[in-house]
Amino acid sequence: MRWAVNCSILFTELPPLERPAAARAAGFDAVEFWWPWPGEPVPSAADVDAFCTAIEDAGVRLVALNFYAGDMPAGERGVLSQPARTGEFRASVAVLARIAGRTGVRSFNALYGQRLDGVAPAAQDRAATGNLVFAARAVGALGGTVLIEPLARGRNGAYPLETAADAMAVVRRVRAAGAPNVRLLFDVFHLTVNGDDPAAVAREHAADIGHVQIADAPGRGRPGTGKIDFAALFGVLDEIGYDGRIALEYVPDGPSEQEFGWLRAY
Repeated sequence: MRWAVNCSILFTELPPLERPAAARAAGFDAVEFWWPWPGEPVPSAADVDAFCTAIEDAGVRLVALNFYAGDMPAGERGVLSQPARTGEFRASVAVLARIAGRTGVRSFNALYGQRLDGVAPAAQDRAATGNLVFAARAVGALGGTVLIEPLARGRNGAYPLETAADAMAVVRRVRAAGAPNVRLLFDVFHLTVNGDDPAAVAREHAADIGHVQIADAPGRGRPGTGKIDFAALFGVLDEIGYDGRIALEYVPDGPSEQEFGWLRAY
């Protein structure tokens, strides 16, 4: 297995810039992050440099990065479907492209954004399509892929993408609008808690999976703390020929460095 560790949900006992080195010390050679500056679409050049330097100095590879998603700690889950925030989102894409140029990251998760009172869903979907095409073209120039992710119901506000079918409808819409480099983010936790069968989703959408993230369900802890049969699931991923990274995106129960013993079985 080719593992990566999400440093926005693990190693949070450390400051963000110390987490890549902690991941390396725990045995990982690859990391991923959510957008490192919540609520800040265009951080300072010094902050961007410090983030990239932390990755480089740790000797790890950045394999996935979220687009700017608003203020996630405050509950936001993306802005790209909010028409009034198109400028904010598009300004952040240039920052993401600079990070990609420096670190080599090529997979980018675009959280869709929640439904807004007083704004027609169709208007939000039009804004989302335009922004996703813009983002896909920007990262496509670097060989990058935009990822679309369903999120767990009841935990992420009025987020409209809950199932693989919801996410794939967006993927197809954006491809039809002229951006082929858009794929599904296969997050086992979100799919499971929303009632999808991950194995069935993997087989149905094998050609569309751009990245895999894992946590057990229903609690979002490490594998073995819930009901998902990960041995069987990893077998399905092998069966369909998935050869990308599998990112650990679970909530630790104690110090992060003690959360990886289950990996010895694989």
